[in-house]
Amino acid sequence: MMENVHLADEDDLYSGYDYNPAFDTEVRPPGGAAVEVKGLSVHLLSGVHPGARPASDAFGLRNPMASSLGRPMTGAVQDGAARPMTAVRAAGYSSTMARGSTFDPLGQSKGAAPPLESRNDDTPEEKIKILEKKVNDLIEESCMAQSRGDMQLALDKAKEAGRKERALVRQREQTGTADHINLDLTYSVLFNLATQYANNDMFPEALNTYQVIVKNKMFSNAGRLKVNMGNIYFKQKNYPKAIKFYRMALDQISNAHKEMRIKIMQNIGVVFIRMGQYSDAITSFEHIMSESPNIRTGFNLILCYYAVGDRDKMKKAFQKLISVPLGIDDEEKYIPPNDDPHTNLVLEAIKNDQLHQMERERKALAEKFIMTSAKLIAPAIESSFAAGFDWCVEMVKSSPYVELANDLEINKAITYLRQRDFNQAVETLKMFEKKDSRVKSAASTNLSFLYFLEKDYEQADRYADLAMMADRYNPAALVNKGNTLWVRGDHEKAAEFYKEALRNDASCTEGLYNLGLTYKRLGRPEEALDCFLKLHAILRNSAQVMYQLASLYEMLEDPTQAIEWLMQLISVTPTDPRVLAKLGELYDSEGDKSQAFQYYCESFRYSPSSIEVIEWLGAYYIDTQFCEKAIQYFERATLIQPTQVKWHLMVASCYRRSGNYQKALDTYKDIHRKFPENIECLRFLVRLCTDMDLKEVQDYATKLKKVEKMKEMREQVRSFRSPPGGRSVFCCSCDSGQSSHGTSAKGERLSAKLRALPGSNEPYETSRQQVLDASYVDPLGPQLERPKTAARKRNEDDEFADEELGDDLLPE
Repeated sequence: MMENVHLADEDDLYSGYDYNPAFDTEVRPPGGAAVEVKGLSVHLLSGVHPGARPASDAFGLRNPMASSLGRPMTGAVQDGAARPMTAVRAAGYSSTMARGSTFDPLGQSKGAAPPLESRNDDTPEEKIKILEKKVNDLIEESCMAQSRGDMQLALDKAKEAGRKERALVRQREQTGTADHINLDLTYSVLFNLATQYANNDMFPEALNTYQVIVKNKMFSNAGRLKVNMGNIYFKQKNYPKAIKFYRMALDQISNAHKEMRIKIMQNIGVVFIRMGQYSDAITSFEHIMSESPNIRTGFNLILCYYAVGDRDKMKKAFQKLISVPLGIDDEEKYIPPNDDPHTNLVLEAIKNDQLHQMERERKALAEKFIMTSAKLIAPAIESSFAAGFDWCVEMVKSSPYVELANDLEINKAITYLRQRDFNQAVETLKMFEKKDSRVKSAASTNLSFLYFLEKDYEQADRYADLAMMADRYNPAALVNKGNTLWVRGDHEKAAEFYKEALRNDASCTEGLYNLGLTYKRLGRPEEALDCFLKLHAILRNSAQVMYQLASLYEMLEDPTQAIEWLMQLISVTPTDPRVLAKLGELYDSEGDKSQAFQYYCESFRYSPSSIEVIEWLGAYYIDTQFCEKAIQYFERATLIQPTQVKWHLMVASCYRRSGNYQKALDTYKDIHRKFPENIECLRFLVRLCTDMDLKEVQDYATKLKKVEKMKEMREQVRSFRSPPGGRSVFCCSCDSGQSSHGTSAKGERLSAKLRALPGSNEPYETSRQQVLDASYVDPLGPQLERPKTAARKRNEDDEFADEELGDDLLPE
């Protein structure tokens, strides 16, 4: 490749470059040289001009001239060596290159580089490095396990890291390199181990590990870890020691770390609140609010003033709370100001980023604290809670949280409801009819809910329509509208409103629950089952949802699934007697008498006044030949329903079956005194007196004939008065000879059970096997079959659940 390269002078290191010939110490021949490399022509101008003379000094010697700094010029020869030009060297040109040699500036012609020497892992230093890497890896694995929530694995990894770190220290001591112990690694191991002990609630071990770090003077800034020790004592409710360690940590942190000192002082104030020392807590919180105010500290300060009952300080603290700057941008920042596509793209990208989410969370927390503070102090700062709410509203209106003023007014109405002052609540809510659409929709939703509870369905429907007109996408208003249609019997249209509410808000649990009830009422159990299964995924521990699922599976003739859901239900409400009775009924229908008996007994233990349970248990003991035990249940039934002759007859029948004829006779006589026209009682009296050769047999026989004759006459009169081809509207019990007290299905089933027991023609025989059909009522009462209002979610744990409204009535 380099055949055509010709150098002008192989011994001349700087040939071919233009320079002043006056500084040349040697005479050069005129001429030039041309170099061609693959068609690229580079012309090198000769550095010697014709007619130039060499420069000489005063003595005629040719010497190079020095620069003004005293260093030799480029190309000058000093001490027998020429000063090289680095630019020429870097380009790969050399005067020693022979003609025809290869152009190889990178030295690739010398062949491949020799292989790297293999590292010897057997040396002590390499072993130490490998061990250090293992320790670091274990610490990292421990932290990752903690982030995943696997605290036990995190602790195991931390312990293993501690063991390997101690082995590392011993190895350095053995090799005589103890001075090179990595203190940062030791600190990391101990700190992570103490943290994992605390996360696993192993507080003594965590405190001991922290003590090892704090007492070691070689660890810088280890005193800050006394904050962690104070936190552990706080969890152990050892509040004096917690304050002691917080103060020790505060003494070891300089004023330059202002934020950390503020946080420690906030912890001290919280501990004083737990100890009931509100004055000391107030001192800490007031200092924080004067140095670096924040929402949480302001809220705690209001709580302390409320605890000591200082009205004026409560007002001042509330004013400080609503004036705390949040340090977040306005929402208007995220509204596109113009039609610039680039700006709109940027705003779209940052509209829901993590920073904006954090800002929203901070604002929501501030609004929560302000609302809670206002509801807390309003009844205390003025003579009446209404005046207190009005003062809070005025203060909020002059603050950056002006939009909370309307919410406070609505909470004022809710407070009226809790005090059962419905008129004032309605008047307060009606004031919002002329406000903006969001507030008007919320107020109308509450009014609709109130009128629905009062069963004024026309007004409830009217305000539901107003709420929808103000905000068509308000799911609570749509649910309330569906409820008004549901109670009127228009279930199909109600289902449409529930579906629309779910389209607007997929997490509207009231709409989903009511939609399931609607499908159940319409005879579409599969669709209802789908709704309640979705709802169960949202409300995992809702007793109402579990009961509805069990009821639907029973409708679908799947008792196994029904039993499974009822078992889950009693894990949530283990003392609900009707759920236990329902389980007994399902097991009885499946033929498992022992399990049915167990659950009926549990139900009787929690509710000994349930007639259905009492009847089943009494019949069970009669079937199993334990008539003596059945007596106590039927005697309880006579106390619950003393006017029902059938329970008295069952008591007498049990005495008769058990062979205690005298007691049976006395019981029948007592029944005859209370119910002299009862034919069944007279028949048994006649039979018993005949068997026992008693003189009263003739009297009872005469009475029996008279009662039977009267019964025949009554039946003839009824048949005469009844319309042709029709049926009498009255029903007479064949057992008691008296009119029935009810026509419900439940009463019919009870009568069927009693008729299944032995009649008068078999006085001494045991009862035959029978299928008992006990009715069941919802475990949570009739409100389960009623659509849920959307003004709030029901809170089973709230003792005012049926009267008060929650925050869920407001549109999100």
